Amino acid sequence: MWSAGTTYSTPPLRLSLQGTRHHLNNFIPELLAAISTKRLQIYRTLLKVIAHKAVSDACGGKLRPARSEPRVLLRRPKIYPLMTKPRHELRNLLQTA
Repeated sequence: MWSAGTTYSTPPLRLSLQGTRHHLNNFIPELLAAISTKRLQIYRTLLKVIAHKAVSDACGGKLRPARSEPRVLLRRPKIYPLMTKPRHELRNLLQTA
C-alpha cells in the first residue's frame, strides 16, 4: 500500500486495506505464473490499481472523523458485583450462608 501510494501520489493512509487485499488476491496467480520480465509489469499494474482505489474523505455527506480510536475496555453495567476473591472462596461463602 505504501509503495502504491508513494508511486502514484496518493496518500497511503487513504488507501483501502480490504481493497488492497482483494486486488492482491486477484493478482497472485498471475504473478506466480509470469516470467520475471512480465512479473514486474504485472506488479506495477497492481500498484496502479491499488492507488486508484483510495477511500474518500466524505462518507454520507459527513466528513470522516480521525480514524484513530482509543484502546479501552468497555464494561457493561451489570447488577452483580465483580469477582474480587478466588472462585473456591466465594463458593465456600455461598455454602455456609
